[in-house]
Amino acid sequence: MGIISFILIHTYIIFLFPKVSFTLDSITTSQFISEENTLVSPDGTFELGFFTSGSSNNHYLGIWYKNIPDKTIVWVANRLNPISDSSGVLMINNSTCSVVVMSQNNSVVVWSTKAQNQAKNPVLKLLDTGNLVLTVTDEKDENSRITLWESFDNPTDTFLPGMKLGWDLKKGVNWSFTAWKKPDDPSPGDFTYGILEMGIHSYRKGNKKFYRTGPWNGLRFSGSPDLNPNPVYNYNFVSNENEVYYTYTLKNKSLISRTVVNQTTHTGDRYTWIEAKKFWKVYSTRPRDYCDSYGLCGANGNCVLTTSPVCQCLKAFKPKSPELWSLMEWSQGCVRNKPLSCHTDGFVKFVDLKLPDTTYSWVNKRMSLKECRVKCLKNCSCMAYTNSDISGGGSGCTIWFGDLMDIRQFPAGGGQDLYIRMSASELLEEKHGPKIKIAVSVAAALAVVSGTLLVGFYVCRIRTNLKVKKKPNGIISHQNNEAQKEDLELPFLDLSTIVGATDNFALNNKLGEGGFGPVYKGILEDGQEIAIKRLSRSSRQGLNEFKNEVRLIAKLQHRNLVKLNACCIQGEEKMLVYEYMPNKSLDSFIFGLSPQT
Repeated sequence: MGIISFILIHTYIIFLFPKVSFTLDSITTSQFISEENTLVSPDGTFELGFFTSGSSNNHYLGIWYKNIPDKTIVWVANRLNPISDSSGVLMINNSTCSVVVMSQNNSVVVWSTKAQNQAKNPVLKLLDTGNLVLTVTDEKDENSRITLWESFDNPTDTFLPGMKLGWDLKKGVNWSFTAWKKPDDPSPGDFTYGILEMGIHSYRKGNKKFYRTGPWNGLRFSGSPDLNPNPVYNYNFVSNENEVYYTYTLKNKSLISRTVVNQTTHTGDRYTWIEAKKFWKVYSTRPRDYCDSYGLCGANGNCVLTTSPVCQCLKAFKPKSPELWSLMEWSQGCVRNKPLSCHTDGFVKFVDLKLPDTTYSWVNKRMSLKECRVKCLKNCSCMAYTNSDISGGGSGCTIWFGDLMDIRQFPAGGGQDLYIRMSASELLEEKHGPKIKIAVSVAAALAVVSGTLLVGFYVCRIRTNLKVKKKPNGIISHQNNEAQKEDLELPFLDLSTIVGATDNFALNNKLGEGGFGPVYKGILEDGQEIAIKRLSRSSRQGLNEFKNEVRLIAKLQHRNLVKLNACCIQGEEKMLVYEYMPNKSLDSFIFGLSPQT
């Protein structure tokens, strides 16, 4: 009955006062926002009102940057229930002290905040931060106000400065972000960005983990070595009995920056607004590369971007299925070479790693590393340990149980130490292995010297033939690459060479994109410029179809056709390497297209 009365009374009020002609930053119970007026934050940065998206006739209540020409939405209220016409109204329900969005034409409430006890003097205000807050007068202090609700506690797809990513443990509030379903459809997609156990950033596709940053280690997230002090923003991580969250603030108030979760690309992209050129520039992206794919190398595997293939078993481990592993199918992961015996086991130190998934782990912030080792060694199920905090020389303890999942290797100084449990025999080999290898090498050398030159030449010849023969520009032969046994009448480039040539497929090297996928410019070590077509992962073209296409293009040689120099087939990567044409394509001369700015 209360809601019906509220709708009838406010519909009557709306018809009496159909338009507010002056700028407001807040409304009370006697005011409202319709399609014809908006709220503007005090400093003029943000604006709240009704909008439509794309060619749709659906109307939404949202917040956007007021002074950016291309309307950039940062928050949407009724993303699940759009209004089909321009009769939308925003108001405060005084009886329930809640914020309400409704349609005047059919008097239906399409969105509202949680009902509260009736309070004194409720006000809805848009702050300079872009936060929409509902406040009431504090009963204990007439000069103070209490916040009952705020949009920052209910984010959509955009992470603004001052927002929190994580959990309010006391209120049970989850600060997470969900992508728009489509670029012109604000309804929630299935790609989300939030914080899971132990303060780990995690991107999820539906219920599956898509990418994770690794746990917070006191300085940064262990899987984000590039999260360092920078000229754009300050960041902070808080973990206590009340809250666990990550947040950031901008260093310069004149700078505009935001992070957006994108359903189409399955990325979280940080943008900065370039006022001089009037466009949003990508500052950083997550995931960054192939090795950021969650669990790419399976259990006890290590993703090393600079090797080929990128997935390697950890030391003292071997592929669970050698046959599948040789086919670049790594999901089954790795198993130990030798079983553990618990009481005689020890640990081997691995450096510069992204720490494993912490789903099955335990943390104690007060333990030392030595105490952590003892704790892990006493538990036969404990597979690894390390400091939970590496700042100030290291402190705290994190231990892992079961298989180690989602590990990757970083360049020197980029990752974290991890102590992995090994059997006594593996430890003995680790300790004395180098000495034994030296002794064997010396004995072999003496045997070769005292033997016949023919045997020496024969052994050397065999070893030479077994090695991968490198050619100029990073081209490798077919003889020791399982994925490239077939003769395609064309040289091959390994993935690491292409990664280096394109600066890890940097955006500033991107020349364009077509139905095949993106095209990048690259420079080989000898200075040769090349153009790389990278087959999109969404392409349905299989390996055989790709090889047939390579054979066909390799045979088509004409002075008016760009020459195909090489190709790359490694794992899921399929690429064509052409000679680079610096004077643009033929269509720009035929149709007179001007270069992009």
